[in-house]
Amino acid sequence: MDDSQKTLILGIGNILLRDEGAGIHALNQLRGLLGERDDVELLDGGTLSFTLAGAIADADRLIVIDAAQLDAKPGTSQVFEGAHMDAFIGGNRKMSVHEVSLLDLLAIARLTDHLPPQRALIGIQPGEIDWGETPSPAVAATLPQVCQQALQLIEAWHA
Repeated sequence: MDDSQKTLILGIGNILLRDEGAGIHALNQLRGLLGERDDVELLDGGTLSFTLAGAIADADRLIVIDAAQLDAKPGTSQVFEGAHMDAFIGGNRKMSVHEVSLLDLLAIARLTDHLPPQRALIGIQPGEIDWGETPSPAVAATLPQVCQQALQLIEAWHA
């Protein structure tokens, strides 16, 4: 196992729309938990753009955290890894209101042969998508669990 491989944790969302910003809120909590690690890069992906294609291509491992339609109770989080991630984002689901889809960014990485082989999406079921800078109580309560899911992926990938 090569510890020099970098894991990119990409938080996605609009923090002005409450639960739509769940990925960014989780990323901010992870900053405090991870401290300074050379093997992990935390990136605020905002509402996605094609400029993120380079960061994804440069990553050895990828964890994306975003609000997602899981058809579950608000605040539910679910991990989709590898092919399960690809299938989830490739389905006929509109995950969010981002200008560029995660599917588009992963397609670019795949076409350029730079798709991280180890990749996962941690989806968080939103409850409230409305103006506001804080997540709903249900989503706020699940953020520590989401952070643990990300840390567990990193540790499993390093094993």
